[in-house]
Amino acid sequence: MNNLKYIFVMIITMIMVTSCNDNDNYVKATYFTMDSNGELVRPLNYRTWIYVGTPLTPNDMNNGKAAFPEFHNVYIDPISYKHYKKTGEWREGTILIKELVSVGGKSAASGSGYFMGNFIGLEATIKSKEHFPNEPGNWAYFSFTNPTEGTLSATGKAFKTAQCNSCHNTSAGDDFVFTQHYPVLRAAKNVGEEVTPENTAKR
Repeated sequence: MNNLKYIFVMIITMIMVTSCNDNDNYVKATYFTMDSNGELVRPLNYRTWIYVGTPLTPNDMNNGKAAFPEFHNVYIDPISYKHYKKTGEWREGTILIKELVSVGGKSAASGSGYFMGNFIGLEATIKSKEHFPNEPGNWAYFSFTNPTEGTLSATGKAFKTAQCNSCHNTSAGDDFVFTQHYPVLRAAKNVGEEVTPENTAKR
């Protein structure tokens, strides 16, 4: 009987430790670095993160003057995705990457449409009360695009609040993030930490 009691206590302890470790991971896990000048160091290996979608607002559908006429491949760090599944909220330290790709053509063997061309830029969005306590929602926005050289900059300065935050504040579906345009994120919100939405039959 004592052995059973001991085993039971050990199991409960292991569950509690695992839970605490998971919570610590949510708080401590960092996928970005700020340098001594307060600039964001360009993140690496982001294509191994969670891919959430590729929106496009082409010039053809915006009187030739689309604000963002390129494809945006969007990725989110895996810990923030896991936290979003568990809580339905964006954690402190969330980072999303936007990889900008030009519209390369409008026809293919499959028919007419919009098809990807070349990589033309990289941007990032971060939620951090530590680094951006005065920004709305503690979100800041960065660009590493360096069009004069055709390469990406090693670091990026945060955009001024009015350049990005105002639009995200008024139009984004979920805490400054345009989740309404990403079915992957809509399916993941608050479904549970261990649930894998893409494995379910429901769509």
